[in-house]
Amino acid sequence: MQRRDLLKAAALGSALWFPVGRHAMALARPAAQAAQPRLVVILLRGAMDGLSVVAPYADPDYARARPDLAMAKPGSADGLLDLDGRFGLHPALAPLMPLWQKGQLGFVQASGSHDPTRSHFDAQDYMETGTPGRKSTQDGWLNRLMQAWPASAELGASASRAVSVGAVLPRICQGSYNIANLPSVAAVARLGVLDKPRVASAFEKLYAGDDAMGRAYREARQARQEVRASMEDDHGPEMNDVDRGAPLPNGLPDDAARLSQVMRNDPRVQMAFLALGGWDTHSGQGTVKGRLANGLAPLARGWLSWLKAWARCGRTRW
Repeated sequence: MQRRDLLKAAALGSALWFPVGRHAMALARPAAQAAQPRLVVILLRGAMDGLSVVAPYADPDYARARPDLAMAKPGSADGLLDLDGRFGLHPALAPLMPLWQKGQLGFVQASGSHDPTRSHFDAQDYMETGTPGRKSTQDGWLNRLMQAWPASAELGASASRAVSVGAVLPRICQGSYNIANLPSVAAVARLGVLDKPRVASAFEKLYAGDDAMGRAYREARQARQEVRASMEDDHGPEMNDVDRGAPLPNGLPDDAARLSQVMRNDPRVQMAFLALGGWDTHSGQGTVKGRLANGLAPLARGWLSWLKAWARCGRTRW
């Protein structure tokens, strides 16, 4: 968030975020707590292999077409988890099976863009703009959605109504509607402009006072140092260009828990967006083990962290 945007939000009396720990985000709690529809979008950058995540194991062409990547049938050692007698779930997503059995989880198969491009970059652009084959679209479909989605009459409009987690505002969120941008835990762990001694010294002088802004700045800086100290040096395969700066899935449990706290405390937040990289598994994908499984396991843990954190405040319906 730019400093001028933060000050503008403060002038409007909206909630303000500052990182205050490894897994939390402080947020002013408004008085109203009315329920309302909410949308959370998680984009898996790099083209996740859906035929290994939800595999059509009963189709005889499946194993023939994928001799090295086909997942074993349910009941086999390290086999798929049966969904309906035709499709099976990757075993790394086993923690999500209770949601499927309760009718709270679903999958949409054979869907996607009708544009024939084989470029991951163009395909992602089209997915984010919602206009396949048209490169001239300037805004993202989530931004257009927020423009058309009426704010709650009871809760009123808010600068925090839509949030995106990540280092930069992605194309899917860009447009005339103001969507707030929050840093991810993984982004906090990387060196940034404020880590340069001269810049840090200037900011420390600027916020040297004991007012609310000065205290918030010092708390945020301390939290950043704690997160960086706690992060392991080895984060697995390096992010490639197709990830567009999206963090790997390992940090999702922390980000999901933190964002769920934000949405619990402020009922005016109606939309949240996250992107995860590392799904371009052209090499080393594997089956029950490998790069794909290594990404799916934290993806499942992150989603469960979200649901558990949300359930603690008595709101479980989405």
